[in-house]
Amino acid sequence: MAASATTSSFEVLSFLTQKGPPGAIAKYRANQTLYAQGDVADSVFYIHTGRVKVTVVSEHGSEFVIAIRGPDEFCGEQAINGPPLRLSSAVTMTPCDIVRLDRETMRHLLRFEPEFADYFLFHLLTRTARVESDLVAQLASSSEMRLARTLLLLANYIGNHGPEPIPIKVNHDLLAKMVGTTRSRVTVFMNKFRKLGLIEYNGELKVHQALLDYVLKNEGSVS
Repeated sequence: MAASATTSSFEVLSFLTQKGPPGAIAKYRANQTLYAQGDVADSVFYIHTGRVKVTVVSEHGSEFVIAIRGPDEFCGEQAINGPPLRLSSAVTMTPCDIVRLDRETMRHLLRFEPEFADYFLFHLLTRTARVESDLVAQLASSSEMRLARTLLLLANYIGNHGPEPIPIKVNHDLLAKMVGTTRSRVTVFMNKFRKLGLIEYNGELKVHQALLDYVLKNEGSVS
């Protein structure tokens, strides 16, 4: 989905730091918790820079990665009008600059600031399209192609944030949880991608344009 003129020109960070509480933007270290599953859902987070993983823990204690949120995305939107308690946890994967907006501030902005409301709606529609695309890929693609798409997403090759790749630290256990396969299969595919020159991986992931070409050639399309 291409951004409209309004959403592409809207300076959301400047807007939020002016309209939000003083000192609204904060710096987070890697592995800091924004909120935990079961916490009171009382705020929404705007991620200006960095990456945040969203996870859920099952009744049996197994953790599942359900989403990765990146630059210019929101996290924790259920606080606006959803269940009173968090259904998931959000933890930073990298150093991040994040704006926290309490529920009432967010509701006020959506009601009285049409530019921001348009921006936020575009964000929700884009995310819905991505979720649908990921679901199709999960059902129809091989685990190798799902991993390739996940790596492209992590490196910023898929989405609305431009083609600039973002190096990121990620391990095989996390990738296995995201892809829905075993750690051993992730290791096999990662070694294959590295030997083909599609990625560089030594604790920190660097994805090359060639991986996108590989997915396009072998899967037909990338959404």
